[in-house]
Amino acid sequence: MKLTRKDFPEDFIFGTATSSYQIEGHAFGGAGRTHWDDYAATPGNVSRAEDGGRACDHYHRYPEDLDLVAAAGFDAYRFSISWARVLPDGRGAVNAEGLDFYDRLTDAMLERGLAPYATLYHWELPSALADLGGWRNGDIGDWFADYTEIVMTRLGDRMATVAPINEPWCVAWLSHFMGLQAPGIRDIRAAARAMHHVLLAHGRATQVMRGLGMGGLGGVFNLEWSNPADDSEASRLAAARYDGIYNRWFMGGVFKGEYPAIVLEGLEPHLPSGWQDDMALISQPLDWCGINYYTRKNIAADPRAPWPSLTDVPGVLPKTYMDWEIYPEGLHDFLIRTAREYTGDLPLYVTENGMAAHDDIMAGECRDPHRIDYYEKHLSEVARAIAGGAPVKGYFAWSLLDNYEWSFGYDKRFGLVHVDFDTLARTPKGSYHAMKAALTEAGR
Repeated sequence: MKLTRKDFPEDFIFGTATSSYQIEGHAFGGAGRTHWDDYAATPGNVSRAEDGGRACDHYHRYPEDLDLVAAAGFDAYRFSISWARVLPDGRGAVNAEGLDFYDRLTDAMLERGLAPYATLYHWELPSALADLGGWRNGDIGDWFADYTEIVMTRLGDRMATVAPINEPWCVAWLSHFMGLQAPGIRDIRAAARAMHHVLLAHGRATQVMRGLGMGGLGGVFNLEWSNPADDSEASRLAAARYDGIYNRWFMGGVFKGEYPAIVLEGLEPHLPSGWQDDMALISQPLDWCGINYYTRKNIAADPRAPWPSLTDVPGVLPKTYMDWEIYPEGLHDFLIRTAREYTGDLPLYVTENGMAAHDDIMAGECRDPHRIDYYEKHLSEVARAIAGGAPVKGYFAWSLLDNYEWSFGYDKRFGLVHVDFDTLARTPKGSYHAMKAALTEAGR
C-alpha cells in the first residue's frame, strides 16, 4: 500500500471490525436461540442453509484472533455483543457464562493494547423477543435498555466507545420490507414500525449508558450513495427517495430529530401513534458518528410498482464478489455531507469498509491484490475528506476474518485473514500483510 500512517493525523485510529454471530460460534457458551437461527433453518433463506452455530469459533479462539489484530498494528478492535448470549430469552435470567466471555474478551483486548469499540446489537435478536413481534413491538426500546444496562454495568468502565445498533437500515428496511435478512418480512407497515423502533431503542440505550456515567457514545449508520440511473426527472426523484430511505431517515432522526418528508409521504400512515413524541429521545446528543460504506446504487423510477416506486439498475463500474459497484468517491462525499448537514464538528469514524472476493490459498498463501487496491482507494478518499475539512478520526477495515456472511452463508469472503471453514485454520492474506506494513513502525 502506498498510504501509511504518516499520511493521516497523528491521533488517527486504525482498527478492524467483526460481529458476534458472524464469528463467535453461537452454539457455544449457553447462548439462546436467535431469529437468525430460525431464518437459516427455513429452506431457501440462506445459501446451503448455513448458520452461525460454529462460524469461526472465535468463542474459543479469541486469543489467537486478537493476537492477529495486535500484530497488524491496529489501534482498536470493533466487536459486537450478542443479546442472546447474555440474555438467552432476551429478558429475565442472565447467562453468566456469556457475560463472562465478553469480560474476558475485553480484558484480552486491553492486554494487547487494543481499544475496545463495542456494538450492542449486530442483528441477532433473541427468538423469544421475535415471538413477541421483535422490532415491530414498541416495547423493544425498553427491552433493549434493560439489556444495555446489564452489559454496560459489567463492561462499561473499559469501553473506548459504544454504539447501540449496527446499521439500522438493515435491521429495519432490508429485513422487514425487502425480506432479505432475518426475520424475512415483506410488509410496509412492519418496516415503518421497525424503522422507528430501532431508533427508539438506540435512544433508550444511549440514555441508559449516560445514566451509568459513560462517554464515547455514538451511532453507526450504513450509507449507500444513491445515483440517478439516467438524466430524467423521474429517476432523480426516485434516487432522492432511495437516499431518504437508506441514508437520511436514520441520520435525520438521530441528529435532527426529524424524518425526511420525502419518506414520510410513504411511511407516515404506518408509523405508530404518537411517534413524534419519541423524537427528543431518539435525537439526544452523541459523542461521535460512524459510517459503514461499501458501494453505490443506480436508481431508476418504476411507476408500475407501489411506493417507493423505484428499482436499482446494474452499473458499469467494477464490482466486488457481492456484485457491488466499487465507488470510492462515495465515501469522501458521505464524510463531507455528513459533517456539513448532520454532525458539524462531531468526530466521524469509518466504522466499516471492505470488499468480498473469491479468495483461495495457493502454495500456502492467499494473495488478494484486488482487496489491497480497494483499501488503498478508499483510504485515499478518507484522506481527501480530511483535507477538505471533515473531522474523520478513524478507519476500521471490514473484516478481520472471513466469516458467516448472513444469507450468503460462508461463500462471501471479506476477511484480511482467510479462514478454512473445515479446519478453522487462519491464514493472513496479502491485504493483512500490506495493512501491517502500512501501520507498523515501517509505515510511520
